[in-house]
Amino acid sequence: MVSELLTPEEAAHKALVVAGKIPQMSVLGIAGPGDPLANPEKTFRTFELVAEQAPDIKLCLSTNGLMLPDYVDRIKALNVDHVTITINMVDPAIGEKIYPWVHYRRKRYRGIEGVKILHQRQMEGLEALRDADILCKVNSVLIPGINDEHMPEVNQAVRDRGAFLHNIMPLISKPEHGTYFGLNGQRGPTPKELKTVQDACAGNMKIMRHCRQCRADAVGLLGEDRSQEFTKEKFMTMPVGYNAEKREAVRQDIKQTEAAIAQKKAAAQKVVANTDQTSAESPKVLVAVATKGGGLVNQHFGHAKEFMIYEVDAAEAKFVGHRKVADYCQGGYGEEATLTNIIETIADCRAVLASKVGPCPAKELQKAGLFVVEAYDVIEAVAREYYNEHILQTVYV
Repeated sequence: MVSELLTPEEAAHKALVVAGKIPQMSVLGIAGPGDPLANPEKTFRTFELVAEQAPDIKLCLSTNGLMLPDYVDRIKALNVDHVTITINMVDPAIGEKIYPWVHYRRKRYRGIEGVKILHQRQMEGLEALRDADILCKVNSVLIPGINDEHMPEVNQAVRDRGAFLHNIMPLISKPEHGTYFGLNGQRGPTPKELKTVQDACAGNMKIMRHCRQCRADAVGLLGEDRSQEFTKEKFMTMPVGYNAEKREAVRQDIKQTEAAIAQKKAAAQKVVANTDQTSAESPKVLVAVATKGGGLVNQHFGHAKEFMIYEVDAAEAKFVGHRKVADYCQGGYGEEATLTNIIETIADCRAVLASKVGPCPAKELQKAGLFVVEAYDVIEAVAREYYNEHILQTVYV
């Protein structure tokens, strides 16, 4: 989804303005409107303009794959870092329930005929990217009752054709969106259903679990969309503040911070009470983490707009997903209805990890069976300490 149409020159100017204002920005992706390869010349011209002035910015492209086989050589020549293809099926009989029609080379194909064309072109494009040595990530939208049981087959097919990462994400289906599934009442998956499918596919290849399903015109860091600061009306009056040296200095600072956090994570993973407690039979529990990023428990419970969900056992603490919520402290007040919704959203978790939790929400969380942990440290270290003290002691004492 996008809010404004831009020419290649306007899009490149916006990218350079943002790169100056947000020096952490490292990737420029073109994902719309519609499909970038439905208007390839404008898409590629945008990439050319950005690459000429900001060669340090990685370029990426998101597509449904229908026209991809025709442009792999051009994508290679532009040094595009990676391509994302949305592939929701590899069985046309299932695809027919997802795609009522496919518009291909100025003709609309309905039913199974159109789906077969889409499937064939997606597989051709994926294989062509592999042969051209271009990284490819695959997005798949999980639709309960339609492609949920089929997803492991999709996962195996894209892995066999060279995809390096599979992002299985939930269908967002609301009537106000005006989409096919939104209007016919199709529900999206629950967090548990999504995790079950992701886990079932995790043995074959790396599964992406941190996707925020951002708008095509999102700007900023994960979970912090700043696109409203860079509307066309605003960014066209802003000078280009791109500074390669400043951006490189920021990247080096980020690398140092990441290295320090990685050391703490590695140390946390080594903290195991004894060999027996690392048994594969140790219970797995979920914990909800309030974080502003950086791999840390570093956010007040009341300010969290989403919780990172970690699965912890005696051997490891691993990220398995995220869940959006309305922040509890709105305008300085704690809303009772909002707290109830937050508790319902994380009800399958055993604990909440946050830098601070107010006495009132802490009491309600505990009443709901959620242990409250206040800390400011690497997520894995806090999760490990909670697990060792409150789960392992219960199991093994």
